Amino acid sequence: MASRRIMRYLNDDVLRKRSKAVEDFGDRTLMLLRDMVETMYAANGAGLAAVQIGILRRIAVIDDGTGLIKLINPLIVEATGEQQELEGCLSIPGIYGIVKRPQSVVVHAQNEHGSPMELEATGFLSRALCHEIDHLDGVLFVSKVIPGSIINEKDLEAWID
Repeated sequence: MASRRIMRYLNDDVLRKRSKAVEDFGDRTLMLLRDMVETMYAANGAGLAAVQIGILRRIAVIDDGTGLIKLINPLIVEATGEQQELEGCLSIPGIYGIVKRPQSVVVHAQNEHGSPMELEATGFLSRALCHEIDHLDGVLFVSKVIPGSIINEKDLEAWID
């Protein structure tokens, strides 16, 4: 396993590109998933999309504190309700903003072996899924931030208190 370099918003145009579907579920895909997990945990993140390490494939990993989720070719098939919460991103360090997301989602994806899976999520996990799937479509959270809600890392402590 190896931790990979995370692409940064201002320096890496790859973040604005749409990722391609995964068709090969062999050793290279498994190695990429392992590297993504290690990279996400090393950066203290809750999620990471393959595009964030420069790989234009529809792969994401998420850990919302209840365990690791690996998603290949994820697609939101249902979204209900609304929540507005503060988000950040490993590719845009030190910047946070309030984003409107669905309260609940249903996601269809494949696991690391190519088998279909369905995931129902609410709250934080719903937000994380939407955030990572947006990455796979070349969309960054800053394009969805509610105007006037952007804060920097210095202001984050005051916002949380």
